[in-house]
Amino acid sequence: MCKPSSRGNIRPPSTASNPLDMQTVTTIEAVRAHVRAWRGAGLRVAFVPTMGNLHAGHASLLALARERAERVIASVFVNPMQFGPNEDFTLYPRTPLEDERLLGEAHCDLLFAPGVEEIYPDGGSQRTLVSVRGLAEILCGRVRPGHFDGVATVVAKLFGIVAPDVAVFGEKDYQQFMVIRRMTLDLTLPVEVIDAPTVRAPDGLALSSRNRYLNAEERTRAPAMYRALLAAVDAIADGNRDFGTLEREGWLALERAGMRPDYFSILSSLDLSKPEAGSRHLIVLAAARLGRARLIDNLRTLGG
Repeated sequence: MCKPSSRGNIRPPSTASNPLDMQTVTTIEAVRAHVRAWRGAGLRVAFVPTMGNLHAGHASLLALARERAERVIASVFVNPMQFGPNEDFTLYPRTPLEDERLLGEAHCDLLFAPGVEEIYPDGGSQRTLVSVRGLAEILCGRVRPGHFDGVATVVAKLFGIVAPDVAVFGEKDYQQFMVIRRMTLDLTLPVEVIDAPTVRAPDGLALSSRNRYLNAEERTRAPAMYRALLAAVDAIADGNRDFGTLEREGWLALERAGMRPDYFSILSSLDLSKPEAGSRHLIVLAAARLGRARLIDNLRTLGG
């Protein structure tokens, strides 16, 4: 359990690392004050950006961050720029007290929990957008136009605020990870972007904040996505190179489970391009709607 958090202006930055001493700040100035103190002490800084409603998957990101640096910062910010006009920004689950508890128990040193006006002081009139061409328009970007411009823009801003040595993202959002890694490389940002394995429930369902939208009956059907991905991966490992047929079979498997697929695709895991017959580094990705939830998942494989 973390101590009651300070807000806005903070206590003098501490160089101690103790889960009970995690502080919460809401301003850019406060984050930078902590980072300056840590840099002055010669400490590496890791960063885990989140939208809150945290779960065991996020805890695994923090554990990896802790392995890579002496100090860990997490942000909780529901970014309006990555939500479309008919999406769930206002309804997105927000659990600030539970989030602080999980972060404290995961040995996070600093929680940055800004308001929208802190990140976007000009509101919706911000003129600068970061767009990663090619990667941002496929898969989830095709069905959610502009989504990854919002993701890349806010992550670029957060990297500028936190100035971390390393940032950790989950493999479940593989396209997001690829967009951020490409953005970081193209803008020559001095941040090492690494991915952490997907954390799953015992039945295979990838942990996600949006799983809360599933009712009990939908929750029993949701693991069909993992089973469909696994079937495709097993077929590829057995030497099946008919990717088009495997994609159609995966799509039908999602439909049979009562889902409304957005895509079921087999691509290169190196750059999300269409694979050649001899490609080995592959990833099977799926997204589908089930009730109010939009589920996404993927599995990587070395082709047989």
